[in-house]
Amino acid sequence: MTRCTGSPTATALSCPTALVALLERMPGLGFPADEVAATREGWVLAKALVPEGFDDYLAHVEHALEDRQYVALIQRGAEAAAWEPDDPRIAELATAMADHYLANPAHLKIVTGLQARTEAATRYKMIAHHGEEQGSTAARMVALVETKLRSAGVRIPRPDSH
Repeated sequence: MTRCTGSPTATALSCPTALVALLERMPGLGFPADEVAATREGWVLAKALVPEGFDDYLAHVEHALEDRQYVALIQRGAEAAAWEPDDPRIAELATAMADHYLANPAHLKIVTGLQARTEAATRYKMIAHHGEEQGSTAARMVALVETKLRSAGVRIPRPDSH
């Protein structure tokens, strides 16, 4: 474990070495500093809410980062945050992301792996929507990807499920 630094939320926490290593690797894959910071914040939240599945989640992310198509889709998703919420490219990108997850079941575990055993919907929503503003491009894209995955039979908790 090492200190999670560079984050108001994480400064007092220790982070698994794997988490720190992945964060340090991200700039070399082309992720900008603000995306690395947002990822760190989300991962710290995820570790706090679902500690029992977090190491497996990080292993799935590490594996997925070997896939150039996955990395390109995630980078496009980060870039999409600057698009207007009604930009038609959002639906196209959400479809490409959902299709990629469905075609790569190991990568799908990144989406489904942090579902807590209790209070699943609440915890999932807090992790999946961390840092989003209601009505934002990011919120719309996540909702579209989730809808496409649910329609393909993937279990993703809903805020109204128990």
